[in-house]
Amino acid sequence: MKKVVLAYSGGLDTTFCALHLSKDLGYEVHAVLVNTGGFGEQELLAIEQRAHALGVASFRQLDVVQEYYQEVIRFLVYGNVLKNDTYPLSVSAERILQAKSIAEYAQSIGAKAIAHGSTGAGNDQVRFDMIFQILVPEVEIITPIRDLKLSRQEEIDYLKKHGVSMNFEKAAYSVNKGIWGTSVGGKETLTSLGFLPEEAWPTPVTESDPKEIKLTFVQGEIKGIDGVTYSNPVDAILKLQSLAAPYGIGRDIHVGDTIIGIKGRVGFEAAAPLILIKAHQLIEKHTLTKWQLYWKKQLSEFYGNHLHEGHFLDPVMRNFETFLESTQAHVTGEVEVLLQPYRFTLLGITSNHDLMSAKFGTYGEMNSGYTGEDVKGFTRILGNQTSIFHKVKKSND
Repeated sequence: MKKVVLAYSGGLDTTFCALHLSKDLGYEVHAVLVNTGGFGEQELLAIEQRAHALGVASFRQLDVVQEYYQEVIRFLVYGNVLKNDTYPLSVSAERILQAKSIAEYAQSIGAKAIAHGSTGAGNDQVRFDMIFQILVPEVEIITPIRDLKLSRQEEIDYLKKHGVSMNFEKAAYSVNKGIWGTSVGGKETLTSLGFLPEEAWPTPVTESDPKEIKLTFVQGEIKGIDGVTYSNPVDAILKLQSLAAPYGIGRDIHVGDTIIGIKGRVGFEAAAPLILIKAHQLIEKHTLTKWQLYWKKQLSEFYGNHLHEGHFLDPVMRNFETFLESTQAHVTGEVEVLLQPYRFTLLGITSNHDLMSAKFGTYGEMNSGYTGEDVKGFTRILGNQTSIFHKVKKSND
């Protein structure tokens, strides 16, 4: 039997793929779950048991959370990356590490084929295929749902026919969990109007009393929450998520341009990513110069879009990462945040590197570094070229 490595999450799509590959196509299926931080121990155990019940030859869990943070997430924070000013790339970012890990695992066991559960209408098919084609060009790529053009209901009918039991009501929503947020797709996101119902969101709202928290950044990385120091930023992200998600913070629907040229909507829940990016952006406003902020914004937008579209292996990405990391030398300090149901407020920052220092002047009040005469001369020179233009234009009218 030919070996196929299946990118497996235990959801509807990959459950269908596992059964179809073995029963209908005769493959020896090696299921691999690439954990990017969205699974608990009991959940992982249940997924493994379900995989074996489907008859897979082997099941392997690859924990890539630390690599995910070091290779991807920290640069998304450095760049304050939000796709269309909304979406923290919760899924698109993790797909890169998942595809890379799957390719490496397939090589290690000598598999001649890799399968994934992407449909023919989304971004993931391009991201997975591109990484596989670059890293393991000799391996066949199999995509049962895309190839068979299956709807979710057709997948459910197939699994029921073969006696597979799972929560098919829950399967009405496509959920992808990771440390950098959870995406949620369902019938409400297939059209331009409609919001996801309460039961579709992974984290129920259980907190209502406002709470102030203090986030500590060291050279752009989250290293502390409320006075507790975290040597590993991953632990700080998980802690922040546990504090903020029960408020219903970080829920939204992203509308974007897909890689394949159509518009798409997807719901997401990303309390920690949104708070971190906005808090980091605020401390940068205080500690970076005008032109650092300007060029960071230009490069960061391209970096986020290029990553979103699967181009993580493009060497230009390493060049951008070098720039982004170099801007973080003085992004150190604390940001105070108020958590409330369905929203958060940034209350301000404290930092030894704060460029908004009263000893140089207070905006709108007084200045210490120049005189009124200095401003008159500066303003005359600043507007000199525009003044010449209007004088010449007037003389020629």
